[in-house]
Amino acid sequence: MYFDQLPLDDRLLDALYEMRFDQCTPIQQQAIPPLLEGKDLMGISQTGTGKTAAYLLPLLNNLCANNQNEGVVKNLIIVPTRELAIQIDQAIEGFGYYLAVSGVAIYGGNDARRYTQELKSLKLGADIIVATPGRLISHLQLGNLDLSHISCLVLDEADRMLDMGFYDDIMKITSFLPKQHQTIMFSATMPPTIDRLAHTLLKQPVEIHISPSRPAEGICQEIYLCSDTQKQFVLNHIFQQNKPQRTIIFASSKSKVKDLTIKLHSKQTNVAAMHSDLSQEERNQTMQQFKAGNISIVVATDIISRGIDIDDIEMVINFDVPHDPEDYIHRVGRTARAGKSGRAITLVSQQDKRYLQKIEQIIGKKIKRGSMPPELTPPKIKNNKISSEKNENNKRNNKRRPFKGKPKHKKTQTET
Repeated sequence: MYFDQLPLDDRLLDALYEMRFDQCTPIQQQAIPPLLEGKDLMGISQTGTGKTAAYLLPLLNNLCANNQNEGVVKNLIIVPTRELAIQIDQAIEGFGYYLAVSGVAIYGGNDARRYTQELKSLKLGADIIVATPGRLISHLQLGNLDLSHISCLVLDEADRMLDMGFYDDIMKITSFLPKQHQTIMFSATMPPTIDRLAHTLLKQPVEIHISPSRPAEGICQEIYLCSDTQKQFVLNHIFQQNKPQRTIIFASSKSKVKDLTIKLHSKQTNVAAMHSDLSQEERNQTMQQFKAGNISIVVATDIISRGIDIDDIEMVINFDVPHDPEDYIHRVGRTARAGKSGRAITLVSQQDKRYLQKIEQIIGKKIKRGSMPPELTPPKIKNNKISSEKNENNKRNNKRRPFKGKPKHKKTQTET
C-alpha cells in the first residue's frame, strides 16, 4: 500500500513525499487505518519496521482535523530513553514540516537552561510531548504539567520500559489522564508483563503482530567462539578483513566501552564512545558525527540499542553476549533497517554459551560459526601415524622385563 492511498491530510503527504516515504511497511499498513478511526491498538513488531511513523502519522493527521484547543497538552508519547525521545521529536518535525503543530521532548540529564526551556514549553502548551517516565513524573509532582486534556497516549518500546522498571511510573502517569482517551502501545516483544499492562490500559484494542522476536531477514548473523582474552584479537581480525564503516560495537559495561574505545583509537581508528557518563550534549554530538560519516565506529552500552534511527549501519558487533535474547534482537536490529542488508557478529566466550543457546532458541535457528584467525587456532595433527621405528620401540618398552633386583623380604610366621 502507498501512503497516498490512505486518508491522510495533503500536507502530511507532501512532507512524506519530500522525505521520500512512498510505500507503507506492513506495520504501517495495518496500524494507520484503525488509529485514524480512534481505536486503541497493541502493536507487536520487531525493531526497524517503521513503528514510529505508524503512530505519528495518525496522531498528526488528527491534529490537522481538530486542533482548536490552544494552550494545553494534547498528546503524550512515553519512551524509555532520552535518545529515543530526541529521535521521535525529530520525526515530528519532519512529518509535521507543513503543519502548524508544536512538540517538545522532555528527558533528564540536562542543564538548568534546558530545564527552563521545558518549563516554558509546558506552560505555553504543546500539541505533542515526548517524554521519559522519570522526568515526566518530576514535572507532574512539581505541578508544571497538566495532562487532563490528553486525547492520545502512546507507549513506545513498552517492553523496554518495563525491563527498566517503569511499570509503577507508567501507572502513576496514566492516573493524571482523562478517562476518555486513545491509547496506543508498541512493543517488539510480548512478555507476560506487557500483556498485563495492555489489558489494564487498552480498551478493546486492535492487535497487530508482525514477526515478533526475530531479527530482520537482511541481517547476516555470525558468531566467533573465543576466550575473553582473544576477543580483542578477533575484533582486529574482523577489521583487517573489512575496513570498519558505519559500525556499532556493544559492550556490557561502561568500563569495557571506555577500554575498547581507547584500544581502537590507538590503532588510528575513527571511533567514539556512547555511555551514560557522557552529558546529553556529548551524546548528541557523537550521534550527529556518526550520522554524518565523520565517525566510523561507535562503542556503546545498550543505551543506543533502541534509541537511534540510522538506516545505513553496516555492521553490529556484540563484544559481549547480551544475557537477554530480546536485547540481542534489539542490538542487531540497528542494522539491515528499511529493507537493507547488514552484518551482525557476536563474540562468545565459554561462560556465555548458555546465553547463546537462549538466543538461538528465540530466533529459531543456529547462528553461523565464524572461522577463528589462524594465529588463534591451535595446530591440528595432520598425521596420526607413528613411524615404524617408534612402534618397535614402544613394543619393546611395553614387554615385561625380567626382574634383576633383590626379591622383597617376605615375613615368616614367626616374624608375624
